[in-house]
Amino acid sequence: MKDKLFKMFGVVILCATLLTSCYSYTTVVGNGAQGSQEVTATNHYLIYGLAPVGLSDAKVMAGGATDYTVTTEISFINGFLAGLTCGIYTPTTTTVRK
Repeated sequence: MKDKLFKMFGVVILCATLLTSCYSYTTVVGNGAQGSQEVTATNHYLIYGLAPVGLSDAKVMAGGATDYTVTTEISFINGFLAGLTCGIYTPTTTTVRK
């Protein structure tokens, strides 16, 4: 009975690991990015993203540009840090292309 329980637990852990993905969303401002210049910043959150500690400002990162694309994502490293701290610290990365 114990072996069956351990096997089931192993299958659940394997599925949880394989079914994860990186979260991202993109916002297009104006006509979107016209060039290939990128500015990247890290956003800092606590308690699974419920309490923002340090956030980036996309308008400031765009440097006065009127056409740019903003992508905010949880990369593998960000997810690893969130998992390592059990969700206490949950960073995201914001990239502005102009």
